[in-house]
Amino acid sequence: MQPISIVGPGAADLAGSLADRLDGRVAVVDAAEPEATDGGVGVRDENSEAGTTPDASAHTAIALDGDGSWTGRGRVDGLDDLLDALATDHEYLIALGQSRLRVPTVLLGEDLKESAVPGPVIAAADAPAAVDVEALLAEIDAAEPWITRETLVDRMTDGADADRAGAIATFTGRVRARDAPDDDRTTHLAFEKYEGVAAERMDAIAAELTDRAGVFDVRMHHRTGVIEAGEDIVFVTVLAGHRREAFRAVEDGIDRLKDEVPIFKKETTEATEFWVHRQE
Repeated sequence: MQPISIVGPGAADLAGSLADRLDGRVAVVDAAEPEATDGGVGVRDENSEAGTTPDASAHTAIALDGDGSWTGRGRVDGLDDLLDALATDHEYLIALGQSRLRVPTVLLGEDLKESAVPGPVIAAADAPAAVDVEALLAEIDAAEPWITRETLVDRMTDGADADRAGAIATFTGRVRARDAPDDDRTTHLAFEKYEGVAAERMDAIAAELTDRAGVFDVRMHHRTGVIEAGEDIVFVTVLAGHRREAFRAVEDGIDRLKDEVPIFKKETTEATEFWVHRQE
């Protein structure tokens, strides 16, 4: 899924123009001020129409129209939860009024500065009409997608060999806050990779593992940019006939990814920051 954030006056107008031009299923998330929604976040799909507000007292409330369009309200811990939840069945997500790390952001209005948002700013304008939509569409499609472990598993189980598989094994690497109780706390990691080379190497490793007897599909994804403590970094997923083949392929996959793929890490703690050589 390709996410984008739009912050500032007229965000909904620009979101409407983008949703009309994007090819695929689009989720629009209106991230209003917490005190205005009591912790709720409104979500609607690209075809939903304004109508009756679902019951706000429910944890999740969906209003489904006869033509398949729907509106909904619910409670989540934040935008990240929605990014993860919607990534498996949406090609795009447009977040209104909220930015986050690694999500391309558009700033609207004269008063907003790049330093005011955590996401990388890919466009800024005084009003929606001043945004070059064609250039923005190109920027969105060129950005790194929001991939989750569930995204990779869904892609595998949609494959031709899924009915022969009796096992799915996955590995998730995350940012560890500290190695020992007395260590300085790690606040975040920053990952950089050689564009093209890293993806090609991961594809080659996945293909070699898939050639093993009993292994039907292997998928890998390593996030880049700034990733905070507690967040996921890397996923390896394996579809296999039996558990032993699945477990071996997952372990070999993450070991080879760490040893062979040119991705570099800078660690920032409460006391210092330093580069960690990935091929130590």
